[in-house]
Amino acid sequence: MLLRRAVLPALVLACLLPAAGIAAAPYRSAQQILKEAPDSDWRTPDPANLLYMDLPAGRVIIELAPGFAPRHVANIQTLAHEGFWNGTSIYRAQDNFVVQFGDAQADDPAKAKPLGSAQRHLPAEFERDRAGLAVSVLPDRDGWAPQTGFVDGFAVGQDPQAGKVWLAHCYGALGAGRNNAEDSSVGAELYVVTGQSPRQLDRNITLVGRVLQGMELLSALPRGPAPMGFYEDAAQRTPITAIRRASDVPVAERTPIQVLRTDSRTFADTVEARRNRVDDFYKRPAGHIDLCNIPVPVR
Repeated sequence: MLLRRAVLPALVLACLLPAAGIAAAPYRSAQQILKEAPDSDWRTPDPANLLYMDLPAGRVIIELAPGFAPRHVANIQTLAHEGFWNGTSIYRAQDNFVVQFGDAQADDPAKAKPLGSAQRHLPAEFERDRAGLAVSVLPDRDGWAPQTGFVDGFAVGQDPQAGKVWLAHCYGALGAGRNNAEDSSVGAELYVVTGQSPRQLDRNITLVGRVLQGMELLSALPRGPAPMGFYEDAAQRTPITAIRRASDVPVAERTPIQVLRTDSRTFADTVEARRNRVDDFYKRPAGHIDLCNIPVPVR
């Protein structure tokens, strides 16, 4: 499980700022802070929760979030293990919104790819109970949630009074496409946010993970026609060589990758360095940062 740390339910990142009357340390950029980060502030994702999406141009690495969408993630793991996406395509690229991939003929029962042993029906997993989670809470206001922050690298919104937490539609978020019914997604048709964060979709679609590496391979794809970005010509689609679980790939063929712990002092310091940039270029520190403007470092 991703969410297993037995710590305080909310660590407010602002609590790590210098107290009044204590001289602030010289400004360090986020890059300087990361360069000095101890190895203990980095984590290695579980290979069972990593997907390798191999495209002709390279590999996209995705981390799944079973702590937020366990049923969907289990289905996605099954589909990847059984090779469902091998030979499918990215068939949609809508400007300033998403790319979508899977079986372009899924709506035609006569031509749709079989789902194998994956489940055919899943409940919506839009949010989860906050109990047991350690949320690193941001100090700044948000227009979409009473509080925002991070859980194990995933950007989240939360409502402390209702006791609910949910994944946020930030750049690079991976979601399960659905029809009008909220329980109409099974994880076979997926999308990645490639534009300005569509936070209005939070708690309306099941989010299942986020891209760790390779976003440039998705965000630079030629856009499909308006209004929705679905390619009218099948030749315009980007073929998917394979989508595999990293745990199904021989160790020698895996891509080593680590993610900065979002409950670490290093992460809190990088957030503050971005909230209040006081280097030679920035003349007016903002003193504020939006949830989706905080990149979670990967190495």
